[in-house]
Amino acid sequence: MKILVTGGAGFIGGNFCHYLVEKYPSYNIVTLDALTYAGNMETLQPITDKPMFKFVKGNITDRSFVYDLFDKEKFDIVVNFAAESHVDRSIENPEIFLKTNILGTQVLMDASLKFGVKRYHQVSTDEVYGDLPLDRLDLFFTEDTPIHTSSPYSASKASADLLVQAYHRTFGLPISISRCSNNYGPYHFPEKLIPLMIKNALANQSLPVYGKGENIRDWLHVYDHCTAIDLIIHNGNVGEVYNIGGHNERTNLEVVKTILKELEKPESLIKYVTDRKGHDMRYAIDPTKIETQLGWKPKYNFETGIKQTIKWYLDNQQWVRNIVSGEYLRFMKSYYE
Repeated sequence: MKILVTGGAGFIGGNFCHYLVEKYPSYNIVTLDALTYAGNMETLQPITDKPMFKFVKGNITDRSFVYDLFDKEKFDIVVNFAAESHVDRSIENPEIFLKTNILGTQVLMDASLKFGVKRYHQVSTDEVYGDLPLDRLDLFFTEDTPIHTSSPYSASKASADLLVQAYHRTFGLPISISRCSNNYGPYHFPEKLIPLMIKNALANQSLPVYGKGENIRDWLHVYDHCTAIDLIIHNGNVGEVYNIGGHNERTNLEVVKTILKELEKPESLIKYVTDRKGHDMRYAIDPTKIETQLGWKPKYNFETGIKQTIKWYLDNQQWVRNIVSGEYLRFMKSYYE
């Protein structure tokens, strides 16, 4: 079995590469990544010397390059993590999100059709559903929830999902789609909430919290996300969408205070900042379908997962220092200061 993992030097894609190499030593794993600001070869360093693993640098929007790669490698499965994924960045510069997340997906699917890929899996997000009201905690996103996007990022991911489903119906491409809740865990680029808060708290810097911090997210440990995708690409039905949620709803403020408590830092480090434009209020996934059809269950609850995540960052502070570039600092300053 040969699997292409696009975006494999990023957070979730990198963790998925680690997971595949450990679980399937007989598989051949190829990861393709453009190594933009959030791509980091240090994430893959522990597995780069494995004989079944190969890294290729390239962009999924480069059609001739992608076709040459597919022709050479003859992939059985493609798992597409490659995406621009930060909401704030999509507000600052929507165009790159449309190019990568929509046109890049099209290129990968065209190549999958041309070279006979047996399964194309699109990694999506619960943000395509929009948001839920804070006063209706009985409501959850299901696979039948209508798409209702709020940001250029979520609109680009929703567009890609619709395109993937169209390629299945029109061209018969064997596809599946997963839509996950907010991920956390090792190797997370420190512009997202949890790694940013850990990094700033360790440095005794202010922790920027949007608005009043009352926005609710369902937190999914990245390892549990990897196990779910593994089940989908091997046992999931072709043409289906699967929601992946962690049963771990927390307000942003609760998450931040949990991190401060674990690190024994004062809550006075919290700094409330102007809310994000179009900020979704609540995400909450109903993962009944994947639980009942494929037998998936998350390993981590938030209490155990956040402790493991914080410990990883404490043990790998050099990784954080190395990934924090000048471009990243420029962006953080423009948004949070």
